[in-house]
Amino acid sequence: MRQAGRVLPEYRALKERYSFLDLVRTPDLATEVTLQPIRRFGFDAAILFSDILVIPEALGQPYRFADTGGVQMDFAIESAADIHRLEPDRVRERLSYVADALRLIRRELNGRHALIGFSGSPWTLANFMLEGGSSKSFTRALNLLSTDRALYDALCERLSAAIIEYLSMQIEAGAEVLQIFDTLAGLLPDAEFNRASARWIRAIVRALEGRVPIIVFSKGAHAHWRDLVDTGAQVLSVDASADLKVLRNELPSHIGIQGNLDPEILTRAPEEVARHTISILEAMRGRPGHIFNLGHGVPPLAPLQNLSTLVDNIRAFR
Repeated sequence: MRQAGRVLPEYRALKERYSFLDLVRTPDLATEVTLQPIRRFGFDAAILFSDILVIPEALGQPYRFADTGGVQMDFAIESAADIHRLEPDRVRERLSYVADALRLIRRELNGRHALIGFSGSPWTLANFMLEGGSSKSFTRALNLLSTDRALYDALCERLSAAIIEYLSMQIEAGAEVLQIFDTLAGLLPDAEFNRASARWIRAIVRALEGRVPIIVFSKGAHAHWRDLVDTGAQVLSVDASADLKVLRNELPSHIGIQGNLDPEILTRAPEEVARHTISILEAMRGRPGHIFNLGHGVPPLAPLQNLSTLVDNIRAFR
């Protein structure tokens, strides 16, 4: 359950002593944060504590968290020269701390829980890199796509090479499942989704040669299930606005479905959490390959009781 740790008092205690980047870059600390939700809730799988922006940093574009909130890159990608300076061949060296953390986590899990690694997608990372950080309206990637498609492709080629190397390293270090987060997919016009995003995800999945199952989460890409199936991913993760009753029949039976409780539900009364959880489970009853999850990350204000209610109802469902 992505970002489950941030509602935990034990995580908040660590944040009083260490910055987010300290937690990401220190294997012992990343291991501790990864394991905290597992200890408290016993989820079936642990997801590596990290950030999608480690890839731009490894390519030579560092990031930090601004005092006013949001992510800020040291510079924005503004030219062909900026793109050609990116260094996909430095990924393993610069992100070795991620491999170290995965090895520690895998040892601590000791086969009791699966271990999920992840990366951002080329399209989503390109948006942050071209904007120079967070933005209320990501526009520069779309502009590049429409004005200089060859240069956009050059950026995605470098990003794809870096992601393939990064995810290969994660597999070697112990990741048993991988997830690709295409969280800005909904920004793309329908006519551009395959060309600008799915194409690159497909290349990444194929390069990994079926070594571990891969989950793809393209937030807001509801008109493109066929493109997403064609990426070769074994599981499609869906956001909270997707209708599982429709999707269970629309997707091929060999494709798993992950999702999709609206995270906002976790801020309501426990009875509401239970009701919506059971509704999703009933909608997917008898459909092979359903992985219960949220439609996005855990809200910071979600009471711990509500996460326990959610887990208890899932485990009691028959």
